[in-house]
Amino acid sequence: MEFDEDVSLDTSQVQDQRGAGGGLGGRVAIGGGGLSIVGLIIYFVLSQLGGVGGGVPLSTGDVGNGEQVNNSDLANECRTGKDANTNHDCAIVAIINSIQAYWQDEFARSNLTYREAQTNFFTGGVRTGCGSATSDVGPFYCPADSEVYIDLSFFRELQTRFGAQGGTFAEAYVLAHEYGHHVQNLLGTSNRVREGSGPTSDSVRLELQADCYAGVWANHATTTPVNKSGRPLIKSISQDDITRALDTASRIGDDYIQRELGGGQVDPSQFTHGTSEQREKWFRTGLDSGEPNSCNTFDTSNLG
Repeated sequence: MEFDEDVSLDTSQVQDQRGAGGGLGGRVAIGGGGLSIVGLIIYFVLSQLGGVGGGVPLSTGDVGNGEQVNNSDLANECRTGKDANTNHDCAIVAIINSIQAYWQDEFARSNLTYREAQTNFFTGGVRTGCGSATSDVGPFYCPADSEVYIDLSFFRELQTRFGAQGGTFAEAYVLAHEYGHHVQNLLGTSNRVREGSGPTSDSVRLELQADCYAGVWANHATTTPVNKSGRPLIKSISQDDITRALDTASRIGDDYIQRELGGGQVDPSQFTHGTSEQREKWFRTGLDSGEPNSCNTFDTSNLG
């Protein structure tokens, strides 16, 4: 995955909360629906092992009392695509810029208004509109404050714990999935979730649709202009990049997680995100079609 060196980055789409006091002891409130991609799966695995406590609802915003967000270092380091090619944090900023630029354009084509969602970098723990969370839950989207949260060390854990190949585009898939949840929130799709678990549950359908939306963005990533430059930030995506993203999808299926990290027993009644095969399938569906309309996982005959 390569970024255009001459296109500027917009760090205002990211809040860097690292060093802002993290280390909070609570968890994201499950009832708030904030956990996604591997969050609920990790929650299931850790809860089965006795490692997760209950959620702690908060009425505060993103940052706790007395804590401050300082984006100055990020803004100084991440100016253009050239920085994204050499600096991991800047690559994440570039990916976020591209994802949101695509959805901004897509919503406009449908005469809808897309509202940007900030991504919050944190270390150890964070407070959100959905409750407090530690890094254990993985990346997640909180519909209560419409923001994405991620401890970037998660990407290393994907490789060391889950056995994923990793790579920048695999990380882009993770982020695009979270922004898929933001799209669902804006469209009201998230409100359709009634069944929390099971192979055909609304939760599984929601997650697979977010995978599909991630693929749709990936289809357009090299042609979507960002900011006012009129040029795409992402210059190229290789077949190896796509293979790595599909590999990541296969490592975070419910069946794989339960079998490899949850004691070996696969219990479909506890599925919340879909199987490895389904996650690969729906990311590929979005990637091949490039059409959000192809992502109708709520069609009862279309789960597969």
